[in-house]
Amino acid sequence: MTSLLPNPDLVSTTPLVFKLYSFPPPRRLFTLRRSSFARNSSSLPLVAVSSLSATAAKPTRWREKQEFAENDSISLLNERIRRDLGKRETSRPAMDSEEADKYIQMVKEQQERGLQKLKGVRQGTETGSGGGFSYKVDPYSLLSGDYVVHKKVGIGRFVGIKFDVPKDSSEPLEYVFIEYADGMAKLPLKQASRLLYRYNLPNETKRPRTLSRLSDTSVWERRKTKGKVAIQKMVVDLMELYLHRLRQKRYPYPKNPIMADFAAQFPYNATPDQKQAFLDVDKDLTERETPMDRLICGDVGFGKTEVALRAIFCVVSAGKQAMVLAPTIVLAKQHYDVISERFSLYPQIKVGLLSRFQTKAEKEEYLEMIKNGDLNIIVGTHSLLGSRVVYSNLGLLVVDEEQRFGVKQKEKIASFKTSVDVLTLSATPIPRTLYLALTGFRDASLISTPPPERIPIKTHLSSFRKEKVIEAIKNELDRGGQVFYVLPRIKGLEEVMNFLEEAFPDIDIAMAHGKQYSKQLEETMERFAQGKIKILICTNIVESGLDIQNANTIIIQDVQQFGLAQLYQLRGRVGRADKEAHAYLFYPDKSLLSDQALERLSALEECRELGQGFQLAERDMGIRGFGTIFGEQQTGDVGNVGIDLFFEMLFESLSKVEELRIFSVPYNLVKIDIDINPRLPSEYVNYLENPMEIINEAEKAAEKDMWSLMQFTENLRRQYGKEPYSMEIILKKLYVRRMAADLGVNRIYASGKIVVMKTNMSKKVFNLIKDSMTCDVYRSSLIHEGDQIMAELLLELPREQLLNWMFQCLSELHASLPALIKY
Repeated sequence: MTSLLPNPDLVSTTPLVFKLYSFPPPRRLFTLRRSSFARNSSSLPLVAVSSLSATAAKPTRWREKQEFAENDSISLLNERIRRDLGKRETSRPAMDSEEADKYIQMVKEQQERGLQKLKGVRQGTETGSGGGFSYKVDPYSLLSGDYVVHKKVGIGRFVGIKFDVPKDSSEPLEYVFIEYADGMAKLPLKQASRLLYRYNLPNETKRPRTLSRLSDTSVWERRKTKGKVAIQKMVVDLMELYLHRLRQKRYPYPKNPIMADFAAQFPYNATPDQKQAFLDVDKDLTERETPMDRLICGDVGFGKTEVALRAIFCVVSAGKQAMVLAPTIVLAKQHYDVISERFSLYPQIKVGLLSRFQTKAEKEEYLEMIKNGDLNIIVGTHSLLGSRVVYSNLGLLVVDEEQRFGVKQKEKIASFKTSVDVLTLSATPIPRTLYLALTGFRDASLISTPPPERIPIKTHLSSFRKEKVIEAIKNELDRGGQVFYVLPRIKGLEEVMNFLEEAFPDIDIAMAHGKQYSKQLEETMERFAQGKIKILICTNIVESGLDIQNANTIIIQDVQQFGLAQLYQLRGRVGRADKEAHAYLFYPDKSLLSDQALERLSALEECRELGQGFQLAERDMGIRGFGTIFGEQQTGDVGNVGIDLFFEMLFESLSKVEELRIFSVPYNLVKIDIDINPRLPSEYVNYLENPMEIINEAEKAAEKDMWSLMQFTENLRRQYGKEPYSMEIILKKLYVRRMAADLGVNRIYASGKIVVMKTNMSKKVFNLIKDSMTCDVYRSSLIHEGDQIMAELLLELPREQLLNWMFQCLSELHASLPALIKY
């Protein structure tokens, strides 16, 4: 029998970390049929195997305690692939080039529309050609000590603007002075206006780790490159999700002639912004063939609910169900009342409220009705997202105040977006929602025009004093109004109750919070709405939805414990009528407030005008961060360049997205010109039971995609342990071909010390990939000429070491794929 030991020259020169590994009895993981193996055996890599049938021989254990390399190069590559692709939907169908062109153009147009509609052009900034958007800062708006980013130099500290006389002139000019780590820079004002950005971070701290150096800008260039690659990866990830959603199809809803009658029930004259929002949603539902995902952003009382009601009517009148999701039972109950009233003229449309106010029997009955399609409109809190709620024919999901839901609920909401139409209502959208709207990956309609009778709410910010509280309440009661008194926690409600009962002994006062019995809470809210209770002491349970026309003063104690969006929403509880409303914001002692709390209060004071919820949300994004928009890695990259420059780079990347596109080639067309025919050890051959079938399975996995090859390798090692070096060479050759195919490389060969990769990759794509490579050895050795990527090695390598070099180099190149459009 022929020896099956590997050739003596097939010895790895790479040091590996080993540990003892014990293997279970062999199990069958691979189930190819014999006929399939026979048909495809001609395409197998050349492997010497025993003439004795592996299945006929009784397999021996492949080393009872096999050494297993945890950190070998294949494992490291697999770990990176799992990190990049693990959370993605790897089963998305492939998109052909023509289809991709159409969708990429749609995304670009959508981004441009979203940007123009939501932002316009910010005052004091320049715009580039084509109506672009700029985040540059006006130097006159800077204060001494502010951190700034110069696009070409990096991060510095603004000192001030002074007149100085240039060398070649007698006329004094204004200069901007910026302090850097190794000196002071003096920039002409005009130049500074074109290149300066404010340095903000997506977290509490406003201080950069270090200031840049004037004498060495290479560090800054690397930081900027890192940010650019992070942006590109983020854009591609969003692009893939967006394209996936665009490919979901549903029939447009029919235009219902009765809609005009339903709309006529609206008792107010619609503002221009409202009319546009009505039109946007109507087009989404009746003219598009893809599910709607639209944000309606507008202040409290600006008419967002009416937009949702018309969308619900359109969907329900076509025979589908609509779900209205609210963060609190108070808001859910109000939605239920409003919807029931508006649909009371249509008895065939059934409206239901699923809440904790119901008995178990009532809940079970409602769940059965939802499942059978007997309820057309279902209103409720996050319980509507539970696994027990099964919809008969869900067509629309309306989400009110998405920022109030938890992470798991938001993920569940996101899962609906590929199958049903989604309408999100918010006065102050969460940063992620705002970001998606700004970049055009989400449709948005902004209602910023207040109703004619609305007047701005007067905001009073001061330290807490009982005399001020009593005076504010007395002023409201004297004009026949009602008062909200809000605290951040239940704990302090009783104390405030005692204080107010003593100050106003003849006034009806009540408490409301989430831990009260359901009937008690419902009764309290009802009595306050009817005007029987004059002062309502409560937690932020009233933050969303409570519409009391006669309550026009709100007192918020310990404002430092509320978020900016919460404060804005709470302030919106008053001023719903034509009376002047007052919001009193009290803090314990200004010296005890954090910088972030002070900035929140400052932002709230600045946004006093009606319709500024959107602007406030943008400020919130800068103050409290981006949440889970980017993830930890990208958040660090935002910190490298600051929010404003990051966003400008983002919009620039979006406008040129089609230039960073890579075209893969079919796996079977990739040729690796390196002659390696390793032999497998006989004990490993016997242990595998049928090595040729397994290798054929490996080839099939590699032909499918990288994810399949990675899973195959991990399954092989899980069942049989770490493979011998000769088997590792076979796997590496498959990995090299797979990575080459993904990168658009159709041939790799070596000529002496020169390695050549024939490719369809553009110079721009190559430069992005090269800039993002982490290993200087490979980055410095690669050049792009025409249709070739070439590398000059220090010496001519033996074939096994050459294959290892190809594997490592392609792994470096392949790591940049998430930053590229792959259609």
